[in-house]
Formats: sequence, C-alpha cells, structure tokens
Amino acid sequence: MTQQDHDIRLVCFDWGGVILRICRTWEEGCKAADIKAPSKKISKKCMTKLDSLAKRYHTGQMSDKAFFRAISNESEEAHTIDDVAAIHHAWLIEEYEGIEELIDELNSFADLSTALFSNTNATHWARMEEDFPAASMIQHIHGSHLFGLAKPDEKAFAAFERRVGAAGNQVLFFDDTLEHVEGAKAFGWCAELIDHSGDTVSQMRQILEQYEIL
Repeated sequence: MTQQDHDIRLVCFDWGGVILRICRTWEEGCKAADIKAPSKKISKKCMTKLDSLAKRYHTGQMSDKAFFRAISNESEEAHTIDDVAAIHHAWLIEEYEGIEELIDELNSFADLSTALFSNTNATHWARMEEDFPAASMIQHIHGSHLFGLAKPDEKAFAAFERRVGAAGNQVLFFDDTLEHVEGAKAFGWCAELIDHSGDTVSQMRQILEQYEIL
C-alpha cells in the first residue's frame, strides 16, 4: 500500500468487535449476566431470533421492550423479559486493550479525522460515554439507530459520508463483519476486516502502517 493508492482523510471504526469486546453467543450473554443458560436448542432459538430482528432493532423500528419480549417468547419460558434485558445489558463486555491510545494518536494528526459507525441500538448507545469512554474520544460518532439505516446498505454509507465530510477512498474503515467490509469496498471506501477474537488494536496498527498513516 502506498500513498498514491489512496487519500485517507478519515479513519472509521465499527464499535462492537473492533473497539469493544462483545458477547457472541446466547450462552456467553447468559454467563455475562449471571443468568442460567437454557438448553443448546433454546439458546440457538434465542440467538436466531435476535439475529432475525437485528436490522429492525438497529434501525429504530423496534422498541427495547418489543425486542426483549420477542426473544423471551422464543425461549419457551426459559427467560423472562427482564432476563433478556439483563443479557442485553451484559452483551457489551469491555474495550480492547490499547484502543484509547490508538484513537488519541490518530486524533493528533491535523489532516486526519476519526469516526465511528456502528449497527447498534439506543440502549447500548446510551452506555457509551459512561461505561466505554474510548468511543466518545472519536470525533464523528454515528449509529444505525440514528440514521434509520444499517450497514451494509449503501444508503447507510451515503448518509454517513454526508455527515463527516469525507467520501470514497478518503475513508479507511475497520469492521469485524465481512459483509460490512465488502459493502464498504463496493461503495468505494478503503475497508479492512478485523478479527474480533484477536488483538484488534495490533491488527489496526499494522494496517495503518501499511497505509502509511502511522
């Protein structure tokens, strides 16, 4: 990667799986919430329901209560609505080590901006500043529930561009979901896949060096 290949003006992060470690299975969410996990069959049903409702929930078309109730109903009485709410709260675990230092370093460059674009929901978003402050260090912070549009919809990428003053190959985007990375590339962004199970900060630092940003 050389400077001639791009003109990066903005480094954009996904939140969960890039900045923030999150639960990945229903059993993991139950453990984090200190709630007994149901059978594998029911856990799978709960996770499938969560995934099927994610787009509606992440674009603000579904309330917390409706989301929690739908998963509770799918659990065959294993979980109350309050159980599901507790699991949802515990889904966000911790920030990856070194992320604040990386964001601070990127913010120090006069010709570069930082951004966040996450498929998320209002309840998780509200915890950002108090519980997970690294994200609030970022200069442009945008969530799907605020746009009413979610990645990898090209309309979501377009809405994001209108708000940050950078477009196309001026944007370097980090995400842990292949579908989102491919969508961003198709839209013209520089986009790189991050392995959420590893050291995400080291991965991003290596990529930033390849782009000659660090």
